[in-house]
Amino acid sequence: MTDNMNTEEIMGRALQMNELVAYQPGSIVSRQIIKKETGNLTMFAFDAGQELSEHTAPFDALVQIIDGEAIINLSGETFTLKAGEGIIMPSGSVHGLKAEKRFMMLLSMIRS
Repeated sequence: MTDNMNTEEIMGRALQMNELVAYQPGSIVSRQIIKKETGNLTMFAFDAGQELSEHTAPFDALVQIIDGEAIINLSGETFTLKAGEGIIMPSGSVHGLKAEKRFMMLLSMIRS
């Protein structure tokens, strides 16, 4: 998905998930793919060393690792997830993410 393509232009197309965002040195890059009243889909690219500190969200979320490896803390437990793996984070759970190595993920949030 190039920067000039919007959500309507990608609907109904086969996508290369790892091409929806690009790694940027020293940064976390995000791109919202779908935003609806009922939930959102957002792609993220974390460069090595980047992290999101622990926080909560008021909706259930599925994190799917598309590329690389992520360290995810969820309710006091640490998980190392690699490409092809995912984790469901229940609403209200304390969670954080860290990139010891760079990674891309798809975040699917479902409003209840």
